[in-house]
Amino acid sequence: MTKSIWIGLAIAILVAPTTPALADPIIAAAGDIACRPATGNFNNGLGTSHKCQMLATSQLLANEGPLAAILALGDNQYPKGGLDDYLQSYALSWGQTDLFDLTHPVPGNHEYGTPGARGYYEFFGAKAGDPLQGYYSFDIGSWHIVALNSTCKKVGGCDASSPQALWLAADLAAHPAQCILAYAHHPMFSSQGGSVRQQYRAYAPLLYQARADIFLSGHRHIYGRLRPQSITGQSDSSGIREFIVGTGGKDLQKDHGSFEVVSNAEFGVLFLTLHETGYDWNFVSIGSDGITDSGSGACSP
Repeated sequence: MTKSIWIGLAIAILVAPTTPALADPIIAAAGDIACRPATGNFNNGLGTSHKCQMLATSQLLANEGPLAAILALGDNQYPKGGLDDYLQSYALSWGQTDLFDLTHPVPGNHEYGTPGARGYYEFFGAKAGDPLQGYYSFDIGSWHIVALNSTCKKVGGCDASSPQALWLAADLAAHPAQCILAYAHHPMFSSQGGSVRQQYRAYAPLLYQARADIFLSGHRHIYGRLRPQSITGQSDSSGIREFIVGTGGKDLQKDHGSFEVVSNAEFGVLFLTLHETGYDWNFVSIGSDGITDSGSGACSP
């Protein structure tokens, strides 16, 4: 082989393109989303300044760029989660095809305003899991994600011997990931330092023992962030950090409780970037302020 050929090969190797590193996945979450289309505040899907802002929050999802998943945190369609209301309201905002395809929902108490949450399960289909359960899990990157049905009395009970508790114990044992995120409609903690809500008395110890890092919820129509804490409400750097994101569009409500950060004045969406051993959060509002809360956390070792 001649010297010129060797030089050409060397140059080709030096300038060969490299495969760019994949960006860490970003997920989005909010609950308490879509108004009933028969109300005046629906306003052809555009809402008013204080109600029915589901289209505006869905535009935050579309504007964020590539998302790995959208977590719909329950009470996704008011008032009773009926299929017709889903088709005439939620489907026009968070249910647009490109967003629907990314969505991993959980039911809220309003979904069960229709017997068996039938409208919810018919609208979301296989995405919602078994209609007799409503809980399931999946992985995103290095993270294990657990979707829980906090209206647990409708799916076999809430105690330690309930089907959901037994499933959760088995699921966490089968997926010993360093980074774990769980989500459901009802908050697990009512406030900083508060006790675990009744329906989580069997589930919270399982999540805490598995070193779960994040819990997402809605139900309260606020944005609230809690410091990591134990299941007894004690500050714990290896505990569970909860974000309450009931700001998906329906309306906002006054809040009573202690939080690290809380707002009841802004509709918006929580975006989480899931790193291999940690996470970043950004709560983005629909107003001109944009990002109104941000920070980073590490997964429990």
